[in-house]
Amino acid sequence: MEKAPTVIVGIDEAGRGPIIGPLVMAALAFKEEDQQKLEWLGVKDSKLLSVETRGELFERIRELVHDFRIEVIEPDAIDLSLTDEGTNLNWLEADTTARLISELDPDQAIVDCPSPNLQAYKEYLYERLSVAAQKKAKLVVEHKADVNHIVVSAASIIAKVIRDRHIDHLKAEIGIDFGSGYLHDPKTKDFLEKHHEQHAQLFRRKWQPYKDILEAKKQKRLGEF
Repeated sequence: MEKAPTVIVGIDEAGRGPIIGPLVMAALAFKEEDQQKLEWLGVKDSKLLSVETRGELFERIRELVHDFRIEVIEPDAIDLSLTDEGTNLNWLEADTTARLISELDPDQAIVDCPSPNLQAYKEYLYERLSVAAQKKAKLVVEHKADVNHIVVSAASIIAKVIRDRHIDHLKAEIGIDFGSGYLHDPKTKDFLEKHHEQHAQLFRRKWQPYKDILEAKKQKRLGEF
């Protein structure tokens, strides 16, 4: 009987830190022998690639992938992760990661860890895998996995391109260019100051900068008396 191919899943995200838009998580499953093809394509961490190259690789990676799961976590769900006691963005990401791994049923899963505490994150993640995944999948949890493991690099590209497309769609929908959604971007900062009420649904309203804007506005109104 022919041995089934070894399936490796790489998991990464795009959009942890911005104040606008979703967190996108990508879990990509590849047959072990296809990792070499990813190298030939020039796949690397999305942050090291131009927008144009990411777009080209997005299509090539889609042709190679054995199976995949994409999760788009909207701002209101992210806000809930900051208000529910006992959870935070790291745990939200881990809960989602565990579900995606369990659905893909790989032999190995490689995860880019968002937490400084690798061991605690790995234990939390493992406990939330399905029983079948706990028995089958070798779990690798590392910092800089998106740089050191090509399947995670591929996941980082897919997540980044999907988030960027989502952001472009939002801009077209409201007719305002609010930039990248990150507060180091002057367009995003200006949009927050001017449109935080009109387009509140786009923002992560539990993020401190959003709360600071509301507080400053409240004080300004009180100061008018």
